[in-house]
Amino acid sequence: MATLTYFAGTMDSGKSTLALQMNHNHSERGRRGVIFTRSDRAGEGVVSSRLGLRHQAVEVTDATNFWHEVIERRTRGGVVDYLVCDEAQFYSEEQVDQLARLVDELEVDVFAFGITTDFRTRLFPGSARLVELADRVEVLQVQALCWCGRRATHNARTLDGAMVTVGEQVVVGDTAELETGVVGYEVLCRRHHMRRMTASSARAVSPSPDPLPLELETCPVPPPRYGDRS
Repeated sequence: MATLTYFAGTMDSGKSTLALQMNHNHSERGRRGVIFTRSDRAGEGVVSSRLGLRHQAVEVTDATNFWHEVIERRTRGGVVDYLVCDEAQFYSEEQVDQLARLVDELEVDVFAFGITTDFRTRLFPGSARLVELADRVEVLQVQALCWCGRRATHNARTLDGAMVTVGEQVVVGDTAELETGVVGYEVLCRRHHMRRMTASSARAVSPSPDPLPLELETCPVPPPRYGDRS
């Protein structure tokens, strides 16, 4: 039976790499699928891995209807056995509902890959809906690491290297440049996310270029409270 599987992880945990590997494995067995993505850092209509792998994909927009996408392909005589959906955190709740309907009514396997929470530690709408509907949620076993060496569990947005906790939920990192600086992203453990301590800010308060995390007890910015939405 077809399933809706959500593969969740932080940045640097290999989501896009696994998505491309999943597509390769299924296509090698004669199955035919479609790869979707949204707002990949490499540009429109492409799934890119930090390891350098790339594959063409269908760009998801607010107007994308996955049910119609599959029905249209099948009406033209195409075969759709599965969907690979990268950057699924950016999908709308309605689009996730469409994916679940494809699984239940058309027996199309859906493999969704995404980040669960944003830079403010809030759930993305698409990720929240996937957790609610998925037949299976798998946390990727490749552990992204904080600069301190601990397992990274939180995604941080930086502006010219300094962590920020306000702003639009979706801003593509490594490519976006705002009036106030260059936007980037960094994975942190919970301890250093709460302290707003990125790798660059840690170096600023340590005499060593590679500070030992367990010895650092200071932070240049007062730690935020998670309950504060401002």
